[in-house]
Amino acid sequence: MKILLIEPDHLLAGTYRKALEYAGHKVRLAATAQAAIHAADAMRPDLVILEMQLVSHSGVEFLYEFRSYPDWQAIPVVAVSNVPPGEFAESRELLHEELGVRTYHYKPRTTLRALLKTVDSFVPIQL
Repeated sequence: MKILLIEPDHLLAGTYRKALEYAGHKVRLAATAQAAIHAADAMRPDLVILEMQLVSHSGVEFLYEFRSYPDWQAIPVVAVSNVPPGEFAESRELLHEELGVRTYHYKPRTTLRALLKTVDSFVPIQL
């Protein structure tokens, strides 16, 4: 599966990338929302993993732009963020229904194994 990983923390991005590639996925990194849009255009990802706190643009702003492209509206997004999920309690419907965030992982309480299990849940079954 082709994964676009949007993570501004270079050390963490490298850790995620190694784990995802070891699990057989192709990963493209982006540290900013603008770089992520360009990367998505170049690679056509099957899945996006997104940190909600980005430099100069929030994850929500990225998602609005990302979803404005018809080809990208059905691509699942997994949020893996330092922003506590309670911060989005009032906008839960916005994140899930309108912006397509399928799963939200809070980094301080998420293991790499849990993230990989979530990613595997989006892998299409080969017949």
